[in-house]
Amino acid sequence: MSDLAHNALELCRDLLRRPSVTPLDAGAQDVLAAKLRAAGFSTHCIVFSDESTPDIQNLYARAGAGGRHLVFAGHTDVVPPGDSASWRFDPFGGETEGGLIFGRGAVDMKGAIAAFAAAAIGFVAEGGAQKGSISFLITGDEEGPAINGTEKLLRWAHQRGERFDHCILGEPTNQQALGDMIKIGRRGSLNGTLTVKGEQGHVAYPHRAKNPIPPLMRLLAALDAEPLDQGTELFDASNLEIVSIDVGNPTFNVIPAEARARFNIRFNDIWTPDALAAELFRRAELAASGTTFALRFEPCNALAFVTQPDAFTDLVSAAIERASGRRPQLSTSGGTSDARFIRAYCPVLEFGLVGSTMHAIDERAPVEDIAALASIYADILNSYFK
Repeated sequence: MSDLAHNALELCRDLLRRPSVTPLDAGAQDVLAAKLRAAGFSTHCIVFSDESTPDIQNLYARAGAGGRHLVFAGHTDVVPPGDSASWRFDPFGGETEGGLIFGRGAVDMKGAIAAFAAAAIGFVAEGGAQKGSISFLITGDEEGPAINGTEKLLRWAHQRGERFDHCILGEPTNQQALGDMIKIGRRGSLNGTLTVKGEQGHVAYPHRAKNPIPPLMRLLAALDAEPLDQGTELFDASNLEIVSIDVGNPTFNVIPAEARARFNIRFNDIWTPDALAAELFRRAELAASGTTFALRFEPCNALAFVTQPDAFTDLVSAAIERASGRRPQLSTSGGTSDARFIRAYCPVLEFGLVGSTMHAIDERAPVEDIAALASIYADILNSYFK
């Protein structure tokens, strides 16, 4: 095993042994900061607070004082492990077996953080910081509400005068094998609630009541009857998914007074949240037929965006192809990520490990994939700062 691969694996193991379930950091960022400081990075631990959400620890680190500025973004927080007894190993043990490293966050995304840190530390040790600047933008609030994390950290860095030329976000983008996909954008996400009012009454006397459930079903069918669009060259079609229907009725002999449904729309760059809301109101009103309804949308902080393919995309793709033999697909698929905040400050690409076990019991990553990812990141750094 090369020094680069060894360093990436050891740092990954150290990070996995910190149970940093959102909003706790559990020392994960301290582990990373100590490694970076020892390599010559300046580090800043910043805690952001909000009245309605927990305090979140964030980390910013930089090596170099000028030239092109490449920032690596990621998150050390992880989702809960679920039933720890169902895991093959302790979910926070960082154990290895059969060429795999197990642990919550191995894929999403402590493995990628360790790989990039090992690559950056090696690059700086060889004098790379004289050629430009490398930064780390690490949050503990990506798996949570994302209020006291990347968005505030970016604002803090910008106010300090930090300017980034490009960003790589280490989310697990690959579908089947390392090197098969780069994310160059994401669809937006909009949450909505449809409520229909009725009149409560006895089921044996329906003429004395007004059941809200049939009109709710009719309105939901109208919202989802026609495709929102057919997609674009870089985006899949927008889709509306009903995620719950709630009545709150514990009995069999009462017609309820109200019925409510919740839904999510993943939308492409054809739409804005306001335009989507207007279209859904139009569809509901056409199907209402005298039904009293309310359609409410949550504030949207996840707009559709795309980083247009350019020389930076080609540079990253070429490094991936040299290591893996695969020319990665450029994709905007999947859920939201912190790239939605970063794109306001610089072009951003996402590339990390294979995501097949993220958030699952026995989350794990092949040791050779972490080594290969560190090698790819090192190649990107060398090419970027030529």
